[in-house]
Amino acid sequence: MKLWAHRGCSQRYPENTLLAFERAAAVKNLTGIELDVQLTRDGEPVVIHDERVDRTTEGFGFVKDFTLAEIKRLHIYADSSPVQSIPTLKEVLDLLEPQLKAGELKLNIELKNTVFPYAGMEEKIVETVHRRGISGAVIYSSFYASSLEKLRRLDAKAELGILDTKVS
Repeated sequence: MKLWAHRGCSQRYPENTLLAFERAAAVKNLTGIELDVQLTRDGEPVVIHDERVDRTTEGFGFVKDFTLAEIKRLHIYADSSPVQSIPTLKEVLDLLEPQLKAGELKLNIELKNTVFPYAGMEEKIVETVHRRGISGAVIYSSFYASSLEKLRRLDAKAELGILDTKVS
């Protein structure tokens, strides 16, 4: 059995936050962590599940309509946890890179591009992963099959996972 932390340790801490990823990475025998990536208006990969910021922050609107600076001003609140913000993919990789490089952890990067097919998303993410030397520790997943085809062209060795709501 393989144990994955969905959106980090999201049952106890605010999902897709540095706190949730830090706590998940400390779990013994964890196989990996799943996270969701979207792009801001200025093209920065940020880690957030919903296309809108409404559910997890005090903001209102689509992630794609915020600049990175505007996204970073939003707060994520949760009970007794310290206030968090929407992290960039780079911030999450800064946190997890040592464990990823050591082979202690895998990372499932879900490209949230079904509702809005973000131009250049695949290139930005693959380039970031390759530049850091962690491609062997990353699995890319998406509900958007065309995105996975593009990822395969960008990285013939990439591990891919197709997501589908119709599989039972």
